[in-house]
Amino acid sequence: MRFTNSQEGKHLNQKYRNKEYATNVLTFSYEKSPNIIADIVICLPVIYAECRKYRVGRLEHLAHMLVHGTLHAIGYDHENPKDASVMEKLEEKILKSLGIDSPYI
Repeated sequence: MRFTNSQEGKHLNQKYRNKEYATNVLTFSYEKSPNIIADIVICLPVIYAECRKYRVGRLEHLAHMLVHGTLHAIGYDHENPKDASVMEKLEEKILKSLGIDSPYI
């Protein structure tokens, strides 16, 4: 787990995803390593901006992004509507177990 600023977040997103902006969470999966399955990079300024925009608490949104990144690390994605629905339902289930309301309401 790594927390980063907007500059590094933008650099990583540009280098690995060809996107010219910082994003909330990036997951780098490692299929060949038996002990480390992924690096998850959280860009805190983006998280905080999203909290203001969507009027959600920082801890709740950060927990959501940690769950989201972890699901990416173990193979889930949201590249199509069916996969997105599966991933979102699992996120909701995990967040509910932590006492956090669904971010998709």
